[in-house]
Amino acid sequence: MRLTSSNPNLLWPSLIIEELIRNGVEYFCLAPGSRSSPLAVAVATNPRAKSFVHFDERALAFHALGYASATRKACAVITTSGTAAANLFPAIIEASKKKLPLVVLTADRPPELRYTGANQTIDQVKIFGDYVRWQFDMPCPTTDIPANFVLTTVDQAIFRANGELKGPVHINCMYREPLVGNNRGFVPAELKRWQNARTPYTSYFRSGDMYLYSKGKRYVSPEINAIAERIRGIKHGIIVVGKLAGEREQKSVLALAEKLNWPVFPDVTSGLRLGCRHKNVISYFDQILLGRDRSRPVPTGILHLGGRITSQRWYDYVEAAKPAHYIMVLNHPLRNDPLHGVTLRVQARVDDFCDALIKKVTNGKANPFLSSLQKLNQQVDRTIEEYFGKKTELSEAAAARLVTRHIPADSGLFLGNSLPIREVDMYADPKGKSVVIGANRGASGIDGTVASACGFAAGLGRATTLIIGDLAFLYDLNSLAMLKNAPQPLIIVALNNDGGGIFNFLPISQFRDGFEKFFGTPHGLTFQAAAEMFDLNYANPATKDDFIRAYQVALHSNTSTLIEVTSDRKQNVALTKGLQERIRKVLGERL
Repeated sequence: MRLTSSNPNLLWPSLIIEELIRNGVEYFCLAPGSRSSPLAVAVATNPRAKSFVHFDERALAFHALGYASATRKACAVITTSGTAAANLFPAIIEASKKKLPLVVLTADRPPELRYTGANQTIDQVKIFGDYVRWQFDMPCPTTDIPANFVLTTVDQAIFRANGELKGPVHINCMYREPLVGNNRGFVPAELKRWQNARTPYTSYFRSGDMYLYSKGKRYVSPEINAIAERIRGIKHGIIVVGKLAGEREQKSVLALAEKLNWPVFPDVTSGLRLGCRHKNVISYFDQILLGRDRSRPVPTGILHLGGRITSQRWYDYVEAAKPAHYIMVLNHPLRNDPLHGVTLRVQARVDDFCDALIKKVTNGKANPFLSSLQKLNQQVDRTIEEYFGKKTELSEAAAARLVTRHIPADSGLFLGNSLPIREVDMYADPKGKSVVIGANRGASGIDGTVASACGFAAGLGRATTLIIGDLAFLYDLNSLAMLKNAPQPLIIVALNNDGGGIFNFLPISQFRDGFEKFFGTPHGLTFQAAAEMFDLNYANPATKDDFIRAYQVALHSNTSTLIEVTSDRKQNVALTKGLQERIRKVLGERL
């Protein structure tokens, strides 16, 4: 496709229509309207778009319904704002009941005109309720948002419309005036790869398509062959692993990594960050990414298995590298692509995908990229060990490392959000035991963490350690009452830095006027009285040796224990920056 305009009000609608066509949507049903004119122009100027125009939106939607019913293919309905959108509702209900794919594109006023009495402006957000399979409120076109965001949104909409439960989807498109505006000849850089292709930006693939059956035998489908072909074309590949479902998925990931001879970057929630000594696992990938040496090979392909990654450095690395292939495998249909860089999205169990792919990929050759990362991983491990080994005082990062070193095999480890999960992700000792990891990483809030850890321990039926920050602990203090009759003791390692310690690591810490009040939020509290109130054992170790002794006592106790690690926020920042400077120096020497 040739893009000739960088005017967002012209560019974004043209991307929407072109991406719909690439996903197999060729028939566009339009009703006349002013606010929808950017979409109408995009249809009119795309030579592959087939269009039907009618003045009555209600009848137009039923026309689209009939087309989808006859072809069993998705088609699009485009209307202006206001009651024009509301007139689509009867046909959308019918499409939902009949499980027919429809793509509904409603134009809308910009947010500053909502709830102001502006003409032809109603609340169109989620206007069709649960009768659509998916809905999205598209922001006003702007150069401040990468244009590939538009493409991945359309790809997700089509995937949901054609899902296991087919049905209508709704994208509500806001436009500011001037609606069409001037035409300027510039194409955003992130669209170059897509512009030179004829395929959707993100392709989708379902687990049901992995195998074919004939005469009682199962065969790997051509789609898996195509994925294997992509994999074979990747020179420097990385397997990055988020949350996995369990041991079976973990073993399948390692088997695939061994077959490909690719490095594995394991998030702390994957189960491969702790207690896994496989040669392909690069436990300290987050710290390795501190290095900025441009001579280091850049990944040309990424295979992302499982959930989201904790490390922000990982996402910065990917955004800078812009790999040609980014394949993501998750067991649900939701978009998990904050950088809008995924080129192939597979909905499947990770173990099913790995097992099928292993049969089709060739054995990996000697991999200098992997060898370099293995050496760096060992060096970072030695650097961290030496750094903490020279210090007798207890810090938050040291506590995180000590827990992962001394926690018993197969016990539970629940990680609080904000700093605790990051400190374990960065500094956990991979030579420790394999444990079951839990964390509330859906919305990554700090509320309900103690209660969640209690439930996690009850579900596992095993002793569990919780590492939690002080604000999260205070937020859920009343949930300590759950421990009174708990069948399994909970060991709570509370990192008390007197406030929101993570903010001291962020740029907002330079905001001198009001930082402590609005972000540091010091509370001046200690937690011994809370332990006494809820009949918990209590310890407040000052040194690493004190912590180890307190933790060992807690592990052998039948009563839940609160271990309070007192620290200073500014000292935590200084310690982390000092360690990371040493790691950067090592990386500079080795890369």
